Parts: sequence; structure tokens; C-alpha cells
Amino acid sequence: MQLLIVHRDPEMGEALVQMIRNYTAHHCHWIENDNAAMDWGRRHERCDLLLVQLGADGIDGLALGCALSEIFPGLQVLFFPSYNAGERRLEVAETKIFPEPIEGDELLSAIERAEHAPPNAPDLFHVVDILQMCCLNRRSGALQMVKDSKSALIYLRSGKIVHAETTTARGRDALAEILEWKLVEFAYERSVRPPLETISEQWDEVLIDLLGADKSASAVESERRSA
Repeated sequence: MQLLIVHRDPEMGEALVQMIRNYTAHHCHWIENDNAAMDWGRRHERCDLLLVQLGADGIDGLALGCALSEIFPGLQVLFFPSYNAGERRLEVAETKIFPEPIEGDELLSAIERAEHAPPNAPDLFHVVDILQMCCLNRRSGALQMVKDSKSALIYLRSGKIVHAETTTARGRDALAEILEWKLVEFAYERSVRPPLETISEQWDEVLIDLLGADKSASAVESERRSA
């Protein structure tokens, strides 16, 4: 595979490249910002996996992933968010989100899964992974989630889930429906504001409550991490 790492910290970028070269046979490049990544993308015929900071000076990981996906159909993406791993409230099996300190074995496993994905496979994320990442990064805006022929919108305000909509439900009922989809494609738009607010609980409390009611949610350990 051809991998591209976009990370602002040269020490971390070089360490990631070295780890991938030591433990895999993949080709790997490290770049410091979005503009350089887009230039790289225009000059290369192939990129299979993007490993990118969610946000840093000169880096918007969500926007970059979307832009490079238009150049490289079937691109898979892994994110490095700014929060610490100890801040996570929910653990997701086969995660694609890697806060520091990064677990090397988990990251290598994610790279291996990307390697074995079918050609032009959709870039799927667990609903909980997406929501936790955006909430812990205090994002505002709207998340569009798609599962086969179904679609939904989840609205965020400063890291809180304030509203959710599917074609058949709103509020908590809609959020419960979306959680049942488990693996989805998603897009993020920061400028969109919620048409109304139907969810008032803290994001982690409402997710744990809804997941606790869903006995089939075996992919997620819905216990709070110990402090």
C-alpha cells in the first residue's frame, strides 16, 4: 500500500514512518500540512491510506480526508485527535481513532485491516468513534451519516450532541437508531447549525444510556474509563 502521514510534529511524523517501515512492507511518506499533502496528492497516482491529525496548525484532517478522497477513490483514513487517550469515555473495537499515547499494535492492526479492504471499499467508521472524536474535540456543526440507503444528521454544539434526525425519528430516538447502524460513512460541515435542540444530556451519558439499552452493541464497551 501507499500510505501518507500528515502530522505537524516532525518527531511524531518521523516516528510513525519508522514504525511502519520497521513492521510492514508499505511505502510511507510524512508531510507537515494540508497544502503540502494536496500538492503530494496531485503528483502521485496512488494513495491507499491517510493517517492524519484531526486538527493542528495548517491541518484540518476531516477536510483533507474529503479532498484527497476525490483524488484517490477508495482512500481509507485514520485520525490522530488532539485529546489524550485517557480522556476517552468509550472503547470501540477495531477503532480508526488514535489519540496519544498511540498504541502501536492497535495502529498496525488498523493498517493491516485497510490493506485487506476490497478495492474501492467505503471508508467506514463506527458511529461511536465519530461522535466521541468530535465531542472530545468540542466540535460544532453537523455530521451526516450514511448506512446503505439510510442517512441521518447529528448536530453538535461545542462538543455536545444537541439534536439528531433520521427519516423516521428525531432526538434520542433518532440517535438510538443511528447507533444501531454501527459502521457508517460520514461527512462533517462546521457551518451548519441545529434547527432545534432535542438532546440535553452530556454526550457520553446519552451514548452509554442508549448503548446499555442495546444488548447487541457488542462492539462497544460502554463502561466509563476509570480516572
